[in-house]
Amino acid sequence: MLYLQPRPSELKPPVTTAMKNQTSENLHHRNIPARLQVPADTSSSSVQSADGSRAGLPAAQRPGLRVGRREGESTKQPGVKTQLNRSSKDTASLCPGVLQVIFATDEWFAPAANLLKRPAPQFIASAFTEFGKWMDGWETRRKRTAGHDWCIIELGVPGQIYGIDLDTSFFTGNHAPFASIQAACLEHPPAFTLEGDRTGMAASDAQLAAITKLVSEAWPELVGVSQLSPGYSNCCHNHFKVNFQQRVTHLRLNMYPDGGLARLRVYGVGQRDWSSVPPTQDVDLVALTNGGVCLGYSDAHFGHPRNMIGPGRADNMADGWETARRLDRPQILEVDQRGILQVPGWEWAVFRLGHHGIISSVEVDTNHFKGNFPDSCRIEACTLTPEEEAQCIRTKWISGNWQLLLPPQKLRPHHRHHYSQTVLALSRPVSHVRVIIAPDGGISRLRLWGRPTAAPTQQNRPASKL
Repeated sequence: MLYLQPRPSELKPPVTTAMKNQTSENLHHRNIPARLQVPADTSSSSVQSADGSRAGLPAAQRPGLRVGRREGESTKQPGVKTQLNRSSKDTASLCPGVLQVIFATDEWFAPAANLLKRPAPQFIASAFTEFGKWMDGWETRRKRTAGHDWCIIELGVPGQIYGIDLDTSFFTGNHAPFASIQAACLEHPPAFTLEGDRTGMAASDAQLAAITKLVSEAWPELVGVSQLSPGYSNCCHNHFKVNFQQRVTHLRLNMYPDGGLARLRVYGVGQRDWSSVPPTQDVDLVALTNGGVCLGYSDAHFGHPRNMIGPGRADNMADGWETARRLDRPQILEVDQRGILQVPGWEWAVFRLGHHGIISSVEVDTNHFKGNFPDSCRIEACTLTPEEEAQCIRTKWISGNWQLLLPPQKLRPHHRHHYSQTVLALSRPVSHVRVIIAPDGGISRLRLWGRPTAAPTQQNRPASKL
């Protein structure tokens, strides 16, 4: 599930001059059901305290609450492909797009929209607002009425979810002690929006009445009620594997009973409804929004190759693929008749397309890479069965019946390169591509335009970030 998310604003403590208007009957003066059932690269800065102890009553001592299993526990859920114990750079995000919070019961200390920010959480000890301590996350007031706090999130791209990270960074005395997540696939999404800085606000009567029509308390669970660790640097990431085979468009995040969360990260694979695509329409077959997945790479020192298939153009160099400088470069560089460097080594990245197809044009964008763009690139393609793909992954892609799709092309800095006449016509549809750059450097975006053929590949897909 990709999020087409508006770019986060500059991280500054909000300065307010007057209390925000609130309805006299907000959700903190209502009876909210105590238990709701519904089914999203992060590192945090260090915290002064080294105490990583958990806070709150153990979930096992709370009657009626089912504890979800955490990553690394002995009992594992079957069929889950993510590896959330690894760095977030080993997964791709299902959230490139307009990911947004469309409802939240309360946002007194910090708005729920902060959950979706791309940068890692920050902590500013001296920052306060008229509503209390400024926090880089979602924090509700201390509940003094029945119920618990929750919010609804619309994913930027529908998809299948494999894993979730609830990050409590810097919420050390005020984190939500328990949480659960529910999900739904809504064919006709509601036109709900929460605009502006909502610090100090709560849901209105009208918002509550509108959101009630979704019956979100009946959505299936992705993560059962689970105890969360506080926001110390050694325990702030609460990882959960998800075994849920259905397509998801919306999430419901429940906090029990109140408190704060810094970030929500969702991992999975985008799923497009290919039956709605006309047979004559060209589609970006490798796009994350269309189910493209990065399966392997030689180097990702400065940026993961999965970034290349994200939506839109890159924000900066960090939003692209960049390798380290190769150490086997000749001391004196030479070029061929086309001006392409003659070097012994190269870097590569392999992608599975969202759908088998025939590729007719290619875009290679070196946006932002001005002094570190690759000298040249070429693209190869092949068709693999699920079994062949698994074998290639095991052998680190040293094998594979690759065919040349785009011959070596000289690249320019900070430029969108479009290729159609130079794309070679292959004898059959392809399912996988390998991008090769020489000798090293960075690419911000890759687009492979073509027409889907046959049926979508039916195979287990490793996780991408939704």
